[in-house]
Amino acid sequence: MAHAQTLEVGKFYKIGIIFGEQTELARVPERCPMATQGDNLGLYLKPTFVIDSDSALVKEKAAFLTEKFTSQREQAKVLFYFVRDEIKYIPYPPISIEGYRASETLQRREGYCVQKAVLLTSLARAAGISSRLGFADIRNHLAPKELMAMMGTNLFVYHGYSELWTNDNWVKATPAFDSEMCNKFDIKPVEFDGITDAIFHERNRRGELHIEYVSYHGTYADLPFEKIVQAFIDHYPIASKKIKQFKQS
Repeated sequence: MAHAQTLEVGKFYKIGIIFGEQTELARVPERCPMATQGDNLGLYLKPTFVIDSDSALVKEKAAFLTEKFTSQREQAKVLFYFVRDEIKYIPYPPISIEGYRASETLQRREGYCVQKAVLLTSLARAAGISSRLGFADIRNHLAPKELMAMMGTNLFVYHGYSELWTNDNWVKATPAFDSEMCNKFDIKPVEFDGITDAIFHERNRRGELHIEYVSYHGTYADLPFEKIVQAFIDHYPIASKKIKQFKQS
């Protein structure tokens, strides 16, 4: 594990995409508090800089997708499947906070798990469904060898998913892996009915061990950007190295 390096809140850092070569300017924002049981559901309807459910692009897409459905459960389902299958999964997280904005992911039509979770959360809020972000550390036992070589591990820290308030209950929704990717690699796609938690399957279609949930980091009304970046630094030598290089440049 790389030695932890503390980031200063409010300071700008020149950081590349975590497993790529692109360079961006990233700002560490104010700390995002973890959700608590006493939180009002209205908190999870508010737009933020990242969960920009008030952007015209997000509002228009949410309205278009949900216009034929009256129940929030059905609306949540159609939003989930749009993000799962129409937004292509890529395994390369950005470090710039702008790269996490829901409207940006909607325009790009691709993103990694956290970006897709942010988009689903944003679309849900735009449709009037209380929603929030959840995070967990997972092991992908079938991760591509090239990706594991770059990361130095099969542990994916701060894997992102959404939680939607439907049927008077918080329901997990994991829209990360699109159906095309699942079919290509014999992965069981995550299905969402708006009632039961939709998380990764433990095994793939061939019965091989696939996803193992290691630990949970709780839920948040907004993106805990600082915590995600710090987790990358703590767990991935490539991230720690890039941070030091760019701070010195």
